[in-house]
Amino acid sequence: MKRRAWITLGAVVLGGGGVAAYAVASPSDGGGGAALRDKRPVKVYDLALPATATDRRELPRKDTEQFSLLGVSWTGATKRLGGTAQVRTHSIATGAWSGWRDLELDVDPLEKPETGTRGASEPLWVGASDGVQVQVARRGGTTTALPKGLQVNLVDPGVVTDAEAKQPEVTAEPAGFAVESDSPAASTSAAPTDTTSTSAAPTDTASTSEAPSASASTSPSASATVPTAPPSTVPKPPITSRAGWGADESKVDEPPTYNTDVKGVFVHHTDGANDYSCADSASIVRGIYAYHVDVEGWNDIGYNFLVDKCGTVFEGRAGGTDLPVLGAHTYGWNRESTGIAVLGNYVSTTASNAALTSIARIAAWKLGQYGGDPAGTVQLTAGATQTNYFAKGFTAGTKYTFNRISGHRDGFNTQCPGGSLYGQLQTIRDWAAGPVQGLKTTTVDGAALSGTTYYTKGAITVHWSATTPAALISKYELLVDGKAAATTGGSATSAAATLALGSHTVAVRATHQSGKTTTTPALTVVAETTAPTFSTTPKITLRTGTVNTTAVPVALGWKAADDKALREVKLLSPSAATFGPTTTTSNRTAASGTASTWSMRAYDFAGNYRTSSPSYTPVILQEASAVKSGSWTSRSSTSYLGGKSYSSGSKGASLTWTFTGSSASWVVSRAAGSGQAYVYVDGVKVSTVDLKSSTTQYRQAIWTKAWSSSATHKVKIVVVGTSGRPTITTDGLVYIK
Repeated sequence: MKRRAWITLGAVVLGGGGVAAYAVASPSDGGGGAALRDKRPVKVYDLALPATATDRRELPRKDTEQFSLLGVSWTGATKRLGGTAQVRTHSIATGAWSGWRDLELDVDPLEKPETGTRGASEPLWVGASDGVQVQVARRGGTTTALPKGLQVNLVDPGVVTDAEAKQPEVTAEPAGFAVESDSPAASTSAAPTDTTSTSAAPTDTASTSEAPSASASTSPSASATVPTAPPSTVPKPPITSRAGWGADESKVDEPPTYNTDVKGVFVHHTDGANDYSCADSASIVRGIYAYHVDVEGWNDIGYNFLVDKCGTVFEGRAGGTDLPVLGAHTYGWNRESTGIAVLGNYVSTTASNAALTSIARIAAWKLGQYGGDPAGTVQLTAGATQTNYFAKGFTAGTKYTFNRISGHRDGFNTQCPGGSLYGQLQTIRDWAAGPVQGLKTTTVDGAALSGTTYYTKGAITVHWSATTPAALISKYELLVDGKAAATTGGSATSAAATLALGSHTVAVRATHQSGKTTTTPALTVVAETTAPTFSTTPKITLRTGTVNTTAVPVALGWKAADDKALREVKLLSPSAATFGPTTTTSNRTAASGTASTWSMRAYDFAGNYRTSSPSYTPVILQEASAVKSGSWTSRSSTSYLGGKSYSSGSKGASLTWTFTGSSASWVVSRAAGSGQAYVYVDGVKVSTVDLKSSTTQYRQAIWTKAWSSSATHKVKIVVVGTSGRPTITTDGLVYIK
């Protein structure tokens, strides 16, 4: 029989014949306080569920000692509870009662239970609590009686490890520990630690004595002989030992039993809340351990490994993580498999990537010890006659095909590991087996893409991403022309290389821990150092528009080219702008009377560049500087350039400006009654300009001319004498010096 040696009990007879049981720490509790809270041992409290009707058992809201995990159990390990079991708990942290929570009753049974072992629900982690309410009801439409000896079992995982002792204590108002039952005798028997559990050796659990109808020749066998651990094809992941999570090894009465090998992996969830802190994970594991051993009467925790949502792996059943320890996790299939349980409930919530990563690492490592492909299938011999969650029937002693990594529900009629986690099993298989999934290059620093080709001056840094977690990747290699130019660890996401001049292929190769490789599609990268050229030097020419004494409308023109691929041209001064590779002109304004440097820089996709910085000065020539012919009238207004302009309606009247420059524009005032003028350049009539406008406009550059180079020119304007509107008003000439 399994012993509970953690606490002693006191009992006080109350008025009316009731009995209150209270827990008192024994000397073996120890006092070793550390940091923020004292260490305390694991404790289990058993509360009887009184009968309220033939088809119902209830425990009203009850104050209790502190606990964090609970379940219901009953007399007879072979009995099934055909109904529902629900619990509510009172949180120490919030002081609030939870909603009703269902307990999982589809639990793998025992094959040959010893006398005194109990049937039980799956344990439920609820966090630090000090009150409980329970209701168990027979399934409607059935006449099968509820099992006898129904209890709610409360587990306080205690504070055992030094790390836990450094965590803040959860505080609450003191709560009495009271037990209600139908009689004083029943109440006393339900008090904590007075009850005893029958020790269930490995050969007595569902995991160790499967399919009694199967002969030794058709059923896999297990042995107490300690085998030699074979090496694995992949690295062993970090695992928190039993000592690390605070296992009380005195509770294990029987030595471990070993299978011949590990052919498959079954994935489980432990049920319970998902909002636990990963700092409490060791406590959860310890609580499950106490529940399996002290409530159900097993020899040890059933799972071989447990994983929390942060990816921490915990050693489960004793016997050596690198050995094929016979577990108690999947009824009918324990003799050829290992069991991994994820802490939490994954019926409708997906497991974290951290948890999936650790499952994949354990599964790959264990299967790798025996040559199993995590993505493959395997035939397992049924240890029991039964059906699974999908109503597939199994006959003891017969072989059936399973995925190497399967869910609990594949072998037994249970929702475990929950629909959401079950849907993630293919991801686990892919990650465990390799090659690396989702590998792709993302960016190439030091190079720019034009079409399908990258261009660089030589030094590049290639970035990549993959969906397979880094912990399952041995290395990455940056390949240049098919050869490794750089090698990084599995957690890297980039690597650098310097390319010789010329065209190259660049790719990333990932090596999975299994040795399988995958390579990204090759990129074409050209290394070159030839700078672009300006086939046409940046030049400004005058354009039409409004002129004032501080700004003159100009057109900036240029032509740039590159022997590989021109990327852009930037204007650096007198203002800043960026232009595409095919743009060759931009309308700007220039400060009049001031020399300005028009600096432009042409870039290719490799990052090479060339700069051209010519200087130009727009000059305004007033009418007074022109040679006049005929009658002209001077006008004054702030609307005119310099405050003055010339007007004439005399046919043949003219103004002539002489200048040295590369571009010129004639500036006028325009109105509805304005007339026309002829424009002569270097003695040749080049245009007839009509100054008429529906609106009055001042300082308008109405006619422009540009030359390929700077030279001395004469521009002459002549009044046409247009009938009905002969007058023109001129406001000067602008040229580029």
